[in-house]
Amino acid sequence: MNFQEFQNSINDDHPPNGFNQLLLALWHDAKGDWASSHDIAQDINTKDGALIHAYLHRKEGDMWNADYWYRKANSKRNNESLVIEWERLVRSLLL
Repeated sequence: MNFQEFQNSINDDHPPNGFNQLLLALWHDAKGDWASSHDIAQDINTKDGALIHAYLHRKEGDMWNADYWYRKANSKRNNESLVIEWERLVRSLLL
């Protein structure tokens, strides 16, 4: 699946079969379901999971919590828009 196909899938009622948990979390976020996205992300104990978790808390406005998760991913919060960060995360996972 490429990025455009991922974006198109957001118009569907259900995610495509075969998404890993990381992409599933970002799909739910794009659908406006922050809670489901967070529920998935908080159970992924990898660097990518921590980056998604950080992004979600940044989106929520909880910068202290976001910064904690960025540190867990050995990263730092930056000033890019949430849209750009979401796209960067999706593209990195689709490689």
